[in-house]
Amino acid sequence: MPANPSSLLILHPRLNVYLKPFVLSLPHFSSPSLSLNRARRFPIPRPPFPISPTRNLSSLSSTSVAQSSGENGGGGGRSGALSPPPITDVVQKIDVNPPKGTRDFAPEEMRLRNWLFQNFREVSRMFGFEEVDFPVLESEALFIRKAGEEIRDQLYCFEDRGNRRVALRPELTPSLARLVIQKGKSVSLPLKWFAIGQCWRYERMTRGRRREHYQWNMDIIGVPEVTAEAELISSIVTFFKRIGITASDVGFKVSSRKVLQEVLRCYSIPENLFSKVCIIIDKIEKIPLDEIKKELKSTGVSEEGVEELLQVLSIKSLAKLEEILGSAGEAVADLKQLFSLAEKFGYSEWIEFDASVVRGLAYYTGIVFEGFDREGKLRAICGGGRYDRLLSTFGGEDLPACGFGFGDAVIVEVFMFFSLVKSGQWLTEEEVYFQSKLRL
Repeated sequence: MPANPSSLLILHPRLNVYLKPFVLSLPHFSSPSLSLNRARRFPIPRPPFPISPTRNLSSLSSTSVAQSSGENGGGGGRSGALSPPPITDVVQKIDVNPPKGTRDFAPEEMRLRNWLFQNFREVSRMFGFEEVDFPVLESEALFIRKAGEEIRDQLYCFEDRGNRRVALRPELTPSLARLVIQKGKSVSLPLKWFAIGQCWRYERMTRGRRREHYQWNMDIIGVPEVTAEAELISSIVTFFKRIGITASDVGFKVSSRKVLQEVLRCYSIPENLFSKVCIIIDKIEKIPLDEIKKELKSTGVSEEGVEELLQVLSIKSLAKLEEILGSAGEAVADLKQLFSLAEKFGYSEWIEFDASVVRGLAYYTGIVFEGFDREGKLRAICGGGRYDRLLSTFGGEDLPACGFGFGDAVIVEVFMFFSLVKSGQWLTEEEVYFQSKLRL
């Protein structure tokens, strides 16, 4: 075994002095060329910070010895031997469930989701729509200008590192409006676009309602006639038929925001209160009637006006509505045309008039509709309507527009409810396709 070097001078970088802390034992190096019998000076650069002249060199030396002994095995052990890793705290298990209101998609769920999205796309293209998409993260202002208080309260919003207020999109229609404005006159009307995108809302979870879901949207921009709404409802009916759902399972409640406008006009309700009244009326099946009356009165509607309004909203017959409002108004005329087109397109058994349908979003301006299950076990399956004045909210030129949104979570609940797909069933893509064909 070669002789050990007697000393080694090492520059302490903080004190700028050379120390002789310990004697190295290097049993593996026997070559004379590697002899360390003489002190070596290592060119370590000067520190850029001040040096304290009062530092105790002996204490530093002993500290260095202690550290080096530990690192090199100490007590004359083998040089370079690694010390055991430090004992750390026991790693705590994380919650393996996804955040509340969100979902994982294991292979069986992905097969069902892909099949569902495939049907969304095929139906959309069958009606001549082109697919678009938008960022999941958008400017917060996009969703609070004309969405209504409910959406504002449900936003996942925050300030990014550039001090910009942003939000995870709760729906797709404002993003579509932004894109239409951005494209301007570079695209020719009418536009028939569809999208399938992930949306986020911090809402109370119920059956078919989650805080994260995928939404199928179809929108028509540039068609002022009721034929646009009729085509949209026809596309949803076509989708339902493809997956085995019939008119005895689900239907559509149809009304118009213009009905509510005409009633409020009779009682001199200011135009700026219209959106607030719509949001309250949209809760009519969710909260007690006394609460509805209380909220309506708080907006400035007289007690007589509240009673008359609720009486009109209880109407389920278009003929009865015509008796009250007359046939000259736009509301009745638009609805009569829609029911006539439904008869022509072959889906009249799917739709019915319900004056209480107003939809909660503030930007709707005309005909509105909601899909529902006939047994009343679920909330609205889908919904949409006309929004002719949305683009001007974002600084663009208004264009006639209408569209609908259809969530994936609620349609899966419909599947389960009508036993079209058994909960937890493992389906291959071929089995899903085959089963859907059997129901046609």
